[in-house]
Amino acid sequence: MAAAAAAAAVPVNLRQGDLVWGKLGRYPPWPGKIVNPPKDLKKPRGKKCFFVKFFGTEDHAWIKVEQLKPYHAHKEEMIKINKGKRFQQAVDAVEEFLKKGKGKDKDQASSHNSTEEKNRRNSSEETSKQSMGEEKHKSGLSEGKAKKRASSVSSERGVKPLLKRTYEQSPRKRGRPPKDEKDLTIPESSTVKRMMTGTVAGFKWPPSGSEPVKDGDPHFHHFLLSQTEKPAVCYQAITKKLKETGSTSIQAADSTAINGSITPTDKKIGFLGLGLMGSGIVSNLIKMGHTVTVWNRTAEKCDLFVQEGARLGRTPAEVVSTCDITFACVSDPKAAKDLVLGPSGVLQGIRPGKCYVDMSTVDADTVTELAQVIVSRGGRFLEAPVSGNQQLSNDGMLVILAAGDRGLYEDCSSCFQAMGKTSFFLGEVGNAAKMMLIVNMVQGSFMATIAEGLTLAQVTGQSQQTLLDILNQGQLASIFLDQKCQNILQGNFKPDFYLKYIQKDLRLAIALGDSVNHPTPMAAAANEVYKRAKALDQSDNDMSAVYRAYIH
Repeated sequence: MAAAAAAAAVPVNLRQGDLVWGKLGRYPPWPGKIVNPPKDLKKPRGKKCFFVKFFGTEDHAWIKVEQLKPYHAHKEEMIKINKGKRFQQAVDAVEEFLKKGKGKDKDQASSHNSTEEKNRRNSSEETSKQSMGEEKHKSGLSEGKAKKRASSVSSERGVKPLLKRTYEQSPRKRGRPPKDEKDLTIPESSTVKRMMTGTVAGFKWPPSGSEPVKDGDPHFHHFLLSQTEKPAVCYQAITKKLKETGSTSIQAADSTAINGSITPTDKKIGFLGLGLMGSGIVSNLIKMGHTVTVWNRTAEKCDLFVQEGARLGRTPAEVVSTCDITFACVSDPKAAKDLVLGPSGVLQGIRPGKCYVDMSTVDADTVTELAQVIVSRGGRFLEAPVSGNQQLSNDGMLVILAAGDRGLYEDCSSCFQAMGKTSFFLGEVGNAAKMMLIVNMVQGSFMATIAEGLTLAQVTGQSQQTLLDILNQGQLASIFLDQKCQNILQGNFKPDFYLKYIQKDLRLAIALGDSVNHPTPMAAAANEVYKRAKALDQSDNDMSAVYRAYIH
């Protein structure tokens, strides 16, 4: 047995260009290729890892060496244990890559053999010259020290260019290199040696979720291709124990959804509402290993998620009664109330210990009322509206604003990691609703101003594209600015954030200002423009369609 185990322990050398199976967080092993990372993406310190591009997706990731296995050695086993259309497409992409590479390999092999032969000839010539030089040197020893000095000078001149090239490549000053210097880059020619144990039949991945994520240990950065030009950020785990402070204090925690190191809660999760935002949230909850039951007013929207592994709930009450924590994300205050108080609603499924998290953007009065009725039945309540759009929801990069039951906020940590990049705890119920309305008031007013500027440029004979170029080079430059301007210039108003919802948020923000006698003239002006856009049948378009209110 010991001999067999020793025989099975075979060291595997990995290097750039190798095809591998990479284990990313809670995802199944996936085929990929070790590649060069973007220049601005730093390698995580303290971990031996490679930068892997996954086939069949737009994903890249830093993957620890122990989470990598050679592609060919484990291909048959991976195909047996992993099923699904996307997985098969990824394997097909690898095979296509290999097929295309065969022709190139033949050419490279021929070229390599030719180069080796040339190198052998050069080496032979070098050896011959060196032997001749040594003979001359021996015969000339009696001629005195002068020739020895000349030989020394000649030798130094041969070494200095090499030293110069070496220091040009690395600006580091002379001295002992730091211990982690070898981990800062992935050299093209070097290999990372790692002992991999176990036969293919007995192959097991190290458990990625066996222990909680340690504070300050990001493992690796996982990011989409569209984000590779952004500076790398080290994301800390939201599972870090929050400091015990007053209920109104703000605690922010960065998500590890983008680096795949989430340990999903063992609690059963319910989700009500599969709109633009809800769909992306549920998708990420499932991907990160959560057990999810879904319900939507239009039942057909649940089909895709059931195919991905979600369970189907027949009514909101049924979902709440069978799950530990139920999230909801609906359009407005009326929909939020109907969901809780209506027939077969949330309230009918609430009993002591059941948890309800409302992620809808509503006013503080509505969320306070819902909290009261939930708690009156022995339930626990948290409001958690999200800042973002459909794309950020799909990418798991939302910003979550939470308030209410602090313990429930902590119980939701793995869910918040899966759906967002950052979460804030804002204290008592109502605070998150107010903050969310203020955030969307600023965003909606800004969008109206962008549209106003572009139309003014047009009517005064200025180039709208040039205006965008100028704005993108100044202090207002942002992804939001660029995307919304591109929507307008291309006439593409496919909804990423419905115009009718931003107008609703402006209306609620103005009412919030009225309740404390605070003027909101900018928001009021923007609201009127959005109302005109709605009158022009732009409600179900993206908020950038407010532009059309200025040109009609």
